[in-house]
Amino acid sequence: MENVYVLSDAAILTKIGERIKSLRLKQNITQQSLGETANVSLSVIKKVEKGEIHSFDVLLRLLRTLGQLEVLQPLVEEQQLSPSEYYELMRKSEMQQRKRASGKINHAGKEESEW
Repeated sequence: MENVYVLSDAAILTKIGERIKSLRLKQNITQQSLGETANVSLSVIKKVEKGEIHSFDVLLRLLRTLGQLEVLQPLVEEQQLSPSEYYELMRKSEMQQRKRASGKINHAGKEESEW
């Protein structure tokens, strides 16, 4: 498996397009049928399969139609905090809460300072 970080954006898009084409062919779906089901034009399907992906919305529709949305699962899952991360988050939250000045109210209705 190639390291995705060393690939250019164009190379990544080309690989995604090739993968979509491969998935479509494995499922014996024509470009026209995929386009109709995903509500995308035939010309857009052809461009995507060449790696010309200009819209995340189109990519999302195609992945949904091809039954491949699970590739996006890590992006939509709630991230679980470790106990130490949770403790640190709670500690920072408590430290950031504003403290209200305490003062005593005298009989005239004015606040007396503790200074």
